[in-house]
Amino acid sequence: MHAAQPPDALTARLCSEVRSSCARIAAAAEWVSIDLAALEHVAPGPPPELDPVCHYLEGAPADVAAYFLAVDAVNFGSGWFPTLRKRAGMSGYFTVAWAIADRFRAHGPWTPAQLRAMRSEEIADTLGQPRDHELMALYAQALRALGAFLGGRDALGVVREARGSAEALAAQLARGMALFADRGFYKRAQIVPADLALAGVARFTDLHRLTIFADNLVPHVLRCEGVLRYDERLAAHIDAGRLLAPGRQEREIRACAVRACELIAQRVGATEHELDNWLWSRGQAPEYKALPRHRTRTVYY
Repeated sequence: MHAAQPPDALTARLCSEVRSSCARIAAAAEWVSIDLAALEHVAPGPPPELDPVCHYLEGAPADVAAYFLAVDAVNFGSGWFPTLRKRAGMSGYFTVAWAIADRFRAHGPWTPAQLRAMRSEEIADTLGQPRDHELMALYAQALRALGAFLGGRDALGVVREARGSAEALAAQLARGMALFADRGFYKRAQIVPADLALAGVARFTDLHRLTIFADNLVPHVLRCEGVLRYDERLAAHIDAGRLLAPGRQEREIRACAVRACELIAQRVGATEHELDNWLWSRGQAPEYKALPRHRTRTVYY
């Protein structure tokens, strides 16, 4: 495990660390490359928005903020998603987000004490999943860590401590919870302020600092668009639907996606987190879902 970073240092460099780390990985990549000519063909999309049915948006601001902290605490597991019981027509993410929204609508938010006491059986029942599913134990662990991180604070208290900085909030989450410490990418730590801002319960002055939220869907869309090109052995492995182990290959995929999106955002005049939303939303379309994407079993995405 890497040594904990001093708070001010991580806050000041989190997004820069992601960009520089991903640029280094992309420059030395052996399995993945970026087709610079194809960058010109990636089209912008509509403004980002949240689904008011699948997401809990109608509550008090503190409750909506608590909802997104909880959802983003368990916003991982794409490597397991093919094994989940999904709601009709829903992806793994929307199955989880909608189930938690229904829980908030019926019973209100989990308190920090309830989060600290979370067990895999409870979250499995909440999500409508088998109690012995491996992912449920990891989700329970993530929610217990969130409860410990909150302590006596509520979600908006955590936001206030960031003093209007999305990067500071991301650093706070990455320092405070091991399952958010996705060093070199910080996918879920960055997505929290973006979600809170999109939900209208927090305002940040530096959202433009955020990178894309490197997962397995945005790189898949970029591959389908011809921007990312995979070595034929890696492509064959993914196209066969086989799991990809955590490590060099999947880090090259994610890093090249971050670097490519940095370049695309500069071309289209958008922020990188807006571009992420365009590409992720595009990836919900049937033509993208019909093709295999890389699946890695990890707590980071």
